[in-house]
Amino acid sequence: MSGRLAVPVVAGLVALGLAPLQDLSRAEAATPAPVRVDFNGDGYGDLAVGAPAATVDGQPKAGYVAVLYGGPHGLSATRRVVISRATNGIPGSSASGEGFGTQLSRGDLDGDGYADLVIGNRSGTADAVVVWGGRGGFSSGTPIPATNTQTGDFNGDGKLDLALFRTRPAAGDDPNGSTATVWNGPLARSGTHAGEASLDAGPLKYYDVRDGATGDVNGDGRDDLALSIYEGDGVYGTRFYTGSPSGLTSAAPDAIPDTDGGIAFGDLDGDGYDDIAVGAVQDSAVTVARGSASGVAARGTWKTYTEDTAGVPGTRDTVDRFGESLSAADITGDGIDDLAVGLPGRELGNDDDAGAVDILRGSRAGLTGKGAQSFTQDTAGVPGTAEAHDAFGSAVELLDINGNGYADLAAAAVGEDGNGAVWELRGRPTGIVTDAALVFGPKAVGAPYAGAAFGSELG
Repeated sequence: MSGRLAVPVVAGLVALGLAPLQDLSRAEAATPAPVRVDFNGDGYGDLAVGAPAATVDGQPKAGYVAVLYGGPHGLSATRRVVISRATNGIPGSSASGEGFGTQLSRGDLDGDGYADLVIGNRSGTADAVVVWGGRGGFSSGTPIPATNTQTGDFNGDGKLDLALFRTRPAAGDDPNGSTATVWNGPLARSGTHAGEASLDAGPLKYYDVRDGATGDVNGDGRDDLALSIYEGDGVYGTRFYTGSPSGLTSAAPDAIPDTDGGIAFGDLDGDGYDDIAVGAVQDSAVTVARGSASGVAARGTWKTYTEDTAGVPGTRDTVDRFGESLSAADITGDGIDDLAVGLPGRELGNDDDAGAVDILRGSRAGLTGKGAQSFTQDTAGVPGTAEAHDAFGSAVELLDINGNGYADLAAAAVGEDGNGAVWELRGRPTGIVTDAALVFGPKAVGAPYAGAAFGSELG
């Protein structure tokens, strides 16, 4: 497979029954953005949106991913590309129930200075795909023996590594189990890599790996890995691995808080060490374990936040699902990361599961409820109207899409109009603002829309 998707994706879109797209990756002058978020090298963060329940090539729940490119004026529904198994250059073919786009990760895997996108699925058997970024836009894809992945420099050699997991999510009480391997970078487009090692084979065979996140909790220049897992009988938990010169090393089972919701790394107190935030959906709570030179702080220092925390809008209610989705980045430009918290179950009036997103500020003292913000579809300046089962906040992502140094908020409502939609709200020194707010759904990007679950995953 060769040739850039800037041309072949048109054929893929035709296969989807869509109109060809024009000028997908026009370069803009800007300060370069981190390559973990910039697929086309124009200096702006780009947003990937999973629609795993979409019908593609007549196959229900086959799924696709839409990528919207950032620019000086933010995201634009006209500067995008849609990637599915029907796209020329992407290995495999559309399959019923695969859920292509269920899970996403990104990073510069081949070391060429452009972020690459890894697209996972829920099938348990189909391979994930690395879609290669580059100056002309995305190029062809390479199959990866995994259903979901995480990227990070786990051994500190300056090259991005790839953690691969194969899991078929359990339909009942008992997990199906997972296998895990770490590929040392760089990863060539042929699929070859510098080396590999099994990861945590004993415990993980009993758990379903749901998702995860990476960051550096002890400031040693090596990424650590946190996984959210399903343990069975309705019990969810975490596994934590620390980076080392030889790669990832398993930590104690209780090294970080358990989660049945989101998980995110971010320096929430500005001390140079990433902290770990995890969501406990059943308790409608988020717990933060702070990082330090010696690693994750002791359990007795962990701090839990709810809607009853001083300054946080609302009143704690377990149906709100506070913490189902999490993302950390610096919204205000003060050098300290802030935390976006999804509450897709929040009731507004008589509308169950209308949903909300709360923004909690980072500070030198750590995450705080002081100055917290809350957004719904009924917030002034936010397009749309809150309705039952929209599930606004079902996924959140913070990234700088216009290159001004402030992280912007992407928030999904997976139930919007029965198809799903994503909102973009801008970051400023004062926090998230609603001027220049944008909303787009699958119709806006020219993709299959009926029951697509557009926005189930953001990356």
